[in-house]
Amino acid sequence: MSKPSNSSPIQKYLGNYPPMVIQQAQSLLDNDKLSDFLLQKHPTTHTIYNDNELREYVMDLKNQHMKKSSPLSKVIYDSKIHVVHNALGLHSYVSRKQGGKLKAKNELRVSAIFKKSSEALLNMIVVHELAHLKEKEHNKAFYRLCLHMLPNYHQLELEMRLMLVQIEHGGSIYE
Repeated sequence: MSKPSNSSPIQKYLGNYPPMVIQQAQSLLDNDKLSDFLLQKHPTTHTIYNDNELREYVMDLKNQHMKKSSPLSKVIYDSKIHVVHNALGLHSYVSRKQGGKLKAKNELRVSAIFKKSSEALLNMIVVHELAHLKEKEHNKAFYRLCLHMLPNYHQLELEMRLMLVQIEHGGSIYE
């Protein structure tokens, strides 16, 4: 079995996973089975196509799990995130001084590549970004919060990373 190079999509997205997981992913990729594997797990795309629908989806999740967290001023799909930031979503905190007051705004941006994903993967990204409202760092408290909102968070994060490998290697599974 070939070992992934440091510049391979496997190493890029799964580099911190155990060797066995990396080997399994590499085998799926080498045998052109990764797309089939992902389609079995995520056979259909969600129907949240625009920013207004995304905002409604995010606010429903926020109200369900994090009612007392800071409000969100903006929720959008962002076509620049994946390329510019090498991220999948962003939570940003913008402070502005207006008169004698300091105004703070929280924004949640989801990479536009998730317009064509399953709802489960979109949900995982949204949960991840919502968790940043309370926990800025990727620490134990952050992941506990993710798991509270989405008990299979870690499995979906792995599948999302496999989806990114597939997109970079051979394109979206839904095209």
